[in-house]
Amino acid sequence: MVWTKRNLVILLNLLLLLGFFNWSVLQKERILAHGKLVLLQLAPVDPRSLLQGDYMRLNYAISQPTNLSSLPSRGYVVVRVGAGGMARLVRYQEETNPLKAGEQLIRYSKTERSIQIGAESYFFEEGQGEVFAAAAFGGLKVDQRGNSVLVGLYTAQGQLIRPRSAKKR
Repeated sequence: MVWTKRNLVILLNLLLLLGFFNWSVLQKERILAHGKLVLLQLAPVDPRSLLQGDYMRLNYAISQPTNLSSLPSRGYVVVRVGAGGMARLVRYQEETNPLKAGEQLIRYSKTERSIQIGAESYFFEEGQGEVFAAAAFGGLKVDQRGNSVLVGLYTAQGQLIRPRSAKKR
């Protein structure tokens, strides 16, 4: 095979893309393994959308700041994590500092109507909507830099919601 300049550029781009993808996966795996579990209270969503498909649109209570227009387009939500991992909003800030003892950063980006702090949807097997309707908290694993990964939905008592097994349906 003759290696033309075009073929080399395509191969290099493919290798870069695969490298970036693998780096991203490793970063998420690191957060899952070493991140701190933070439970964020869910705000109400339209219950009809829950039963329309195999996902639930997540709306976190801390994603609706009253001073949205004054917030920077990217920044951090600072929360204090209490018993059972349940988080309470402390403030919003643009940089990682200041951060007091017991506070945790969660990275956000601003949209027109709210802020997004990560996963905004939770996908589950078809027919499991009623099981997940009891969700009161979204569980995120969060690292020290505020990066987060959604790990599950939790009840008001802080218990992980597990889907029903296929045998019980």
